[in-house]
Amino acid sequence: MPDPVFQRLTLIGLGLIGSSVARAARDSGAAAEIIACDASAEVLARVTDLGIADRVEDDPARAVLGADCVMLCAPVGALAEIAATIALNLAPGAVLTDVGSTKLSVIRDVGPLVPAGVHFVPGHPLAGTEFSGPDAGFSTLFEGRWTLVVPPAGTNAQAVDKVAALWRRFGAMVEVMEPAHHDRVLAMVSHLPHLIAFTICGTADDLEDESRREVLQFAASGFRDFTRIAASDPTMWRDIFLNNREALLEMLARFTEDAQAMARAIRWGDAAYIEDKVMRGRKIRRSLIDLNQA
Repeated sequence: MPDPVFQRLTLIGLGLIGSSVARAARDSGAAAEIIACDASAEVLARVTDLGIADRVEDDPARAVLGADCVMLCAPVGALAEIAATIALNLAPGAVLTDVGSTKLSVIRDVGPLVPAGVHFVPGHPLAGTEFSGPDAGFSTLFEGRWTLVVPPAGTNAQAVDKVAALWRRFGAMVEVMEPAHHDRVLAMVSHLPHLIAFTICGTADDLEDESRREVLQFAASGFRDFTRIAASDPTMWRDIFLNNREALLEMLARFTEDAQAMARAIRWGDAAYIEDKVMRGRKIRRSLIDLNQA
């Protein structure tokens, strides 16, 4: 097995992503030692039972001692408080990274708290399921999926390379991306679809009792796909929406205009417009299949 990328990896937050990182790091040998830290005693007890970390800690400041890599796997809204708690205990030369779905807000909230000599390299694995908690994780979650490494300007190049190497050891494909661009891309490919899914399920839930029951009883695959997305963790998605509001609202405005145009086409019987939109959707789906991202 290749040498470890990091000697001591501390994970703060052992939900789906954090517990999957723990499993992947152990299976790949990417970290010689794995420290797990979570605010929930129940989660830490389960991590101990699962045996996916070498040690568990309930105090983030103690958990990061001696770590050459600290990965923040908590919701993005909690990262500033965590960063303030651990800052004084981060080792000189250590790499601090994260897995959050928004990057400008993480750089804004965490960046000013990072001590001199510690390298801050934000990241974002584009992988997940609708499930949460340490039992939901699995070591192959990142295989064949993209992880975006999103360093602020001036970040140490060797630290960026080590974070990229860590994700590659997990089987991920890695690309380095500029933070503002990341947030606009993710607003379209992830945040807007989740917003639509939550909204559609909310609309169904607000129907009168008989109609609501029939919607659930006779749900076709399209609605079932929305419910899968809408089952995602509410705290995480609340924080994502609020911390990427500008890019998300921009994409929502564009989508709303397109939806209104489709409504006009349906109202006036513009079959060519409708068919064009359907064909473009099919083309995008074929492209995803060709890229092995379906």
